[in-house]
Amino acid sequence: MTDSSLIKGLWWKLLALLLLLYAVIYGFFIEVPYFEVTKESIRNVFYHVGMWFGMSAMLITSFIFSIRYLRGFREKEDIVAVEAANVGIFFGILGLITGMIWAKSTWGAFWVRDPKLDGAAVGMFIYLAYMVLRGSINDIHKRAKVSAVFNIFAFILWIVFVMVLPRLAGSTIHPGQDGAPVMALNLSGSTRIVFYPAMIGWILLGFWIMNLRIRIKRLGIRD
Repeated sequence: MTDSSLIKGLWWKLLALLLLLYAVIYGFFIEVPYFEVTKESIRNVFYHVGMWFGMSAMLITSFIFSIRYLRGFREKEDIVAVEAANVGIFFGILGLITGMIWAKSTWGAFWVRDPKLDGAAVGMFIYLAYMVLRGSINDIHKRAKVSAVFNIFAFILWIVFVMVLPRLAGSTIHPGQDGAPVMALNLSGSTRIVFYPAMIGWILLGFWIMNLRIRIKRLGIRD
C-alpha cells in the first residue's frame, strides 16, 4: 500500500475520532438550553441522537446493498448488506440504552408507553429477526437471496414504525417530534456547534466499524 492510498484510507477515520472526541469533551462543558424537565440531561442529545443517526446511515446502506445484491447476486454486496445491518443493530441497541437512561432522568421511568419509543423497539426486533433468519439457512446463496428480500421489507417496516406511525398517532412526548412538549430540541447556536459535528462523527464511526467487519468477513472466507 502506497503512502497516498494509506492517507486516503485514514483521513476520514481520523476525522471521525476527532469529531467524537470534540463532542464527548466539549459536549459536557458547552452551555445548553435549560428546560425544567430535562435539565442538564439534554446533553445526551449529542450521544443518543448521534447513535440513531449512525444506525440510520447503516440501515440505509444495508437496504441499498440488499437491492444491489438482488440485481447481480454478487457475494460482496451481500456481505456489505449484512455487516451494515449488524452495525446498525449495534448502534440501535446503544441508542435504546442511552434513551432509557435519558427517560429515567426525564420521565422517572426507563420506558414509557409512547408511539415513538414503541416503534423504535419494534424496528429493532424486526432487524434481530433478520439476523435469526440468516442464521437459520445453511445454503449460502439461498441465505443471501432470502435475507436480502427480508432486509428490504425490514427497512420499509422500520420506516413505518419509527417515522410514519408515530406521526399518525398525533401524540408523543418524545423530543424533536411534532406535538412534543417544551422538550422539543430547538437547538441554540452554541449547541449546534457540537450537535452537527457529533452526528457526522457517529455516522463515520458506523462506516469505520462496518468496513472493519467486512474485512474480517472476507479474510474468513479466504481461509
